[in-house]
Amino acid sequence: MVDYDKMPPSRQPQGTFPWMLQQPPRPLYPADRPITARENLLRIFRGEKPCWMPIWLVDSQYCWPDVYQEHPLFEGNGVDWWGQEWVFEPMSMGQMPKPGTRVITDITKWQEEVVFPDLDAVDWEADAKIQTVRYDPDRAHLFHVVEGNFERLHELMPMDETMLAMCEEPEQVHAFFAAMVPYKIKLMELVFKHYAPIDYIIWGDDWGTQRSGFFSNAMFREFIFPYAKEIWDWVHGTGRYVELHSCGLTQQYVNEFVEMGLDAWTPQGINDLDMLTEKYAEKIALTVPIQGVGDAASEGDARAAVRKFVDKYAPRGKIVAGSIMSRDEKIRAAALEELYNYSSEFYAKR
Repeated sequence: MVDYDKMPPSRQPQGTFPWMLQQPPRPLYPADRPITARENLLRIFRGEKPCWMPIWLVDSQYCWPDVYQEHPLFEGNGVDWWGQEWVFEPMSMGQMPKPGTRVITDITKWQEEVVFPDLDAVDWEADAKIQTVRYDPDRAHLFHVVEGNFERLHELMPMDETMLAMCEEPEQVHAFFAAMVPYKIKLMELVFKHYAPIDYIIWGDDWGTQRSGFFSNAMFREFIFPYAKEIWDWVHGTGRYVELHSCGLTQQYVNEFVEMGLDAWTPQGINDLDMLTEKYAEKIALTVPIQGVGDAASEGDARAAVRKFVDKYAPRGKIVAGSIMSRDEKIRAAALEELYNYSSEFYAKR
């Protein structure tokens, strides 16, 4: 159980993404479960039968180090570890590279211009003492590896030039992505050591637009696949799991994801979730939102929506329910209760 009296307040700006992730987790319903939420979620990742259907970012909990500066410190305006300047964008409550600024002036000069962060100089230990006090031992813990290999490159130079470089100077792009592999592995080594226990990572690298992926599948296989897979293989070698966060209509790469050994994926709703769950939920744990709870007019409506969701998706394989939200706390509580009880009954009969 979480000791709320000992939980330090978040140092992140109120309302930002990291601030929200560092808030005290709500108590799980019910408190007396046959196994922990952590073990139940990991069963899904392993392809084993769970006791109930887990809920994304409810049965798990973020580790978000405040000293992790792929963005500026505390997510404000400023410079990140790499020397790239960022600005806070109020509408999205997030950061973006400041227009007109760049670190790489030409892809052929990246080895001269890019200085990799000195991860050993970061005071991980002091920050970890703050962050790990927030841990609920009953939940799985994750570390979000933000700014994946592709994102990091197009944050150091404009996106259009990044895409052109993949065509005109492919050997330079390959060299950059190859250099990112040991950097990301060392980063995770330090986080896994100081912020233990970490059960899985979310690999964050956006690969698509609202209409399609950024790359052809052949291009994905050439530039993205080998470097991400090498990192994911290392994670698996530590006994941990990999979930993918990649914005956009990226379902065209799902066969590559399977081949890369991806454990879990939370696709955006613009992807064909029916197709994906029918064809791939036995191979990858897929997070799917429950339709009808957010706008349910009553507890009964919410319970009916949950039962419909479980009946449709649970038989398909490794399914994680999307976050359950409602402005009416009683409706939300009813949906949570129904999901736990109804899905428990389903899995007990399997």
